Amino acid sequence: MQNTLSIYNTLTRTKETFKPLHQDHVGLYVCGPTVYGDPHLGHTRPAITFDLLFRYLKHQGYKVRYVRNITDVGHLENDADQGEDKIAKKARLEQLEPMEVVQHYTDRYHQFMDELNVQKPSIEPRASGHIIEQLQIVESILNKGYAYESNGSVYFDVEKYNSTYKYGELSGRKLEDLLSTTRELDGQSEKRNSFDFALWKKAAPEHIMRWPSKYSDGFPGWHLECSAMSAKYLGEEFDIHGGGMDLLFPHHECEIAQSTIANEKSPAKYWMHNNMITINGQKMGKSLGNFITLEELFTGNHEALEQAYSPMTIRFFILQAHYRSTLDFSNEALQAAEKGLKRLMDSYQKLDKLTASKESSHNIQEIKDKCFAALNDDLNSPILISHLFEAVKLINNLISGDAKLSETDLNEFKSFLTEMIENILGLSAPANDNTSDHNEVLNGALELLINLRRDAKANKDWATCDKIRDELKAIGIELKDTKDGVEWSIK
Repeated sequence: MQNTLSIYNTLTRTKETFKPLHQDHVGLYVCGPTVYGDPHLGHTRPAITFDLLFRYLKHQGYKVRYVRNITDVGHLENDADQGEDKIAKKARLEQLEPMEVVQHYTDRYHQFMDELNVQKPSIEPRASGHIIEQLQIVESILNKGYAYESNGSVYFDVEKYNSTYKYGELSGRKLEDLLSTTRELDGQSEKRNSFDFALWKKAAPEHIMRWPSKYSDGFPGWHLECSAMSAKYLGEEFDIHGGGMDLLFPHHECEIAQSTIANEKSPAKYWMHNNMITINGQKMGKSLGNFITLEELFTGNHEALEQAYSPMTIRFFILQAHYRSTLDFSNEALQAAEKGLKRLMDSYQKLDKLTASKESSHNIQEIKDKCFAALNDDLNSPILISHLFEAVKLINNLISGDAKLSETDLNEFKSFLTEMIENILGLSAPANDNTSDHNEVLNGALELLINLRRDAKANKDWATCDKIRDELKAIGIELKDTKDGVEWSIK
């Protein structure tokens, strides 16, 4: 197995060569959605980022256990320790049981992830199904003196933790700065310090979602679920913890603190964070009210959209930017992604029609090496895609006869592109419909005319060359001579 993958570790702020804790096995935990509304464009970034990682690790030969949770309790408004549970609020507004809300939006999330060709994780646990494990962590932290009870709630003592360990190690925050910038909120008087976070919250009388405990009838803090479920399914120490950059603080910082005390070790060796999708420079999200749901993107039914965009266009749009860079939404960017995807997939679909020559005029190993080098460099998908367009140029040259591949090289080229485009990037061609046979005939006829035009150009028969181009244009088919060969499009 080639251990050449380098990933940027947020914990050390450097790129590191990936080496799993257990040979040939990888434990991967990614924070999943809080299911109280339809998935939106912002949800696609972590889903596709870590789907790419999951796919590539498997390509490298690792046995990957990928755990992505469903948050169905404990995530309060404004990501705080006070306020209403996001799911309970939705249930109250829609006059439903909270688990009806959870089931509906979990199903919707799965539906849209399937359309985006995001592979299912190995395990998808729910927070509400792991209350016992979370209470065990609460008791462990209390017994070790790093938490305290207050009015039936239990809080993590950040100041005491920081006296021995380093709170803020992941995010770069300093406790002194938090002391000077935090302000008291209503109900925070039961905390010793405003930056302490809830491990267990006593439920108010009107709070729907509650479980019995020795402390109170209540519910777990939002951060606790990930510590409990990652340890249960991946062990107290595992390889990679992923999520959006918006979770870096306080969510992931609190996870590290909890796990360090409960298990006496930091949970993950590598921390990976995808950056945000922005709209007009502002983070896209439900809490800000500036989000576009995936259903709206796929149907075009949103005032900010000029048209509908296919799931594969959205996936390609996400992959065209490096996962650690911000990605700004615009119709222009999505339309450019749509054109780029079409160009790539149109060429890819022509592979089966290529015929082998006796010998090769092109070294396909060079393209392969470049593509794998991009992936191994912290999953650099935009560079990978740029190299795949070099493959598009080669396909066009093979069609025009300007390049040749032997049977062995041609088969290797086809196999490589299938692995790279379909299995690693997760891109798929549009589903065939009843017109597919006609399209195949049309493509064949066009290739014949393009070849006749090429021969005419070679013989300096400009009249025939122009006649083919002009008559095709008259019926709505435009030919374009490029450095990569002749491209055609229907206008």
